Amino acid sequence: MKSICRVNLLLFFFSISAVTATDSLSRITLYKRPNHELVTAHLKRERDALNHILHFSKSEGRQPETKTEAKKGRKLRYGIPQEISNSTDKSSNSIIIKDYENAQYFGVIEVGTPPQSFTVIYDTGSSNLWVPRVGCTHCGLPFGPTKSKYDSTESSSFQEDGEDFEIMYGSGSVYGFFSKDSITLTNDVVVKDQDFAQVSDANGLGYAYSLGGFDGICGLAFSSISVGFKTTVFENAIRQNQVDQPIFSFYLGQEDGRPGELTFGGYDSSRFEGALNYVKLNAATYWQITMDSIQVGDYEKSASGNDMTAIVDSGTSFITGPKAEVDNLAKAVGATANIMGEYTIDCNKLGDVPDITFVIGGIDYTIPGSKTIIHAMGTCLFAFSATYVPPPGPQWILGDVFMREYYTVFNYHDRTIGFAKALSDDGKE
Repeated sequence: MKSICRVNLLLFFFSISAVTATDSLSRITLYKRPNHELVTAHLKRERDALNHILHFSKSEGRQPETKTEAKKGRKLRYGIPQEISNSTDKSSNSIIIKDYENAQYFGVIEVGTPPQSFTVIYDTGSSNLWVPRVGCTHCGLPFGPTKSKYDSTESSSFQEDGEDFEIMYGSGSVYGFFSKDSITLTNDVVVKDQDFAQVSDANGLGYAYSLGGFDGICGLAFSSISVGFKTTVFENAIRQNQVDQPIFSFYLGQEDGRPGELTFGGYDSSRFEGALNYVKLNAATYWQITMDSIQVGDYEKSASGNDMTAIVDSGTSFITGPKAEVDNLAKAVGATANIMGEYTIDCNKLGDVPDITFVIGGIDYTIPGSKTIIHAMGTCLFAFSATYVPPPGPQWILGDVFMREYYTVFNYHDRTIGFAKALSDDGKE
């Protein structure tokens, strides 16, 4: 029987580690993106918005923009999507609900024979695998992180395809073409003849990619939303009997250095306490579920029928939701919106931030108030943001802020997600 295989999620370690004598599990170890980088990105967005307002006002000879106008500009510039396509055609214009500017967790994947290593976002909110190719434009800056680039001439298992690839994120499109090759997730999980995209131009991701610590994306959602309807890496791993069970599980690391872990083929019960509580998906596109309510302090928002949908998304750092509801949550915890519509809170009041509870399948999932704040460089960000996706798209995104608190099991066969309270390495919550 094949052993459970894991991908540890800790940033900036770029080689697959050897299996130790005391542990038969294959691991990839990386470090979590530090909070100060998220705060730096936030401050840059705020500074850019102010500069935009001043420049626009001077060039047009008018008064500075209103806050409403500034937010409209952010929607175009920083990638808050206005709509999502749910059509069944093969259009390349479906919008992915993210722009990766705040992505926090990365893992290594290997492509080709011999393997070429890439740092990727293991993303349950998209379904394609792509990496930059040799000669890719807008794939890094001379002074930024170096991007690894795929060279098909160096792989004996490369197969040409040539079909065009275009994926549109909130911030813009990424272009390239499809190919096939062997994909190594861990030492004993090798997926053969996998469709993936060689990206030729990553300009659509902007500085979030150029300055980010990742080379590409490995989508872990369903093939039904894959560009070109290509079969996902994990679905092919199941078909090729590379995993014991059609399951993968996330255990996310904290700022204190606790390692994160992505496990393929099962889950690790030592990483959580109590039983896993499963909830059925209401759509096998993204990993989409229905919530019952959200509660904080005296404020509560309850679902009306199945209107409070949410996707569980490892590729999004914050929790996002409808603007009116996020505004209410921010007000309840004492956070205020800045000109960009992002929320900050007085760092002297961190001890007063109330807990926020999500009720899913009749079970309370509480995030301690302190864990809803990203604190660095004297700035405290409320880790919720507003977005809008028209029905039938998901209304909420439960990103890493939620998944850090709850070990999350994704069951591909049963179309369920399981949650249990995550434990730290010392066995404590």
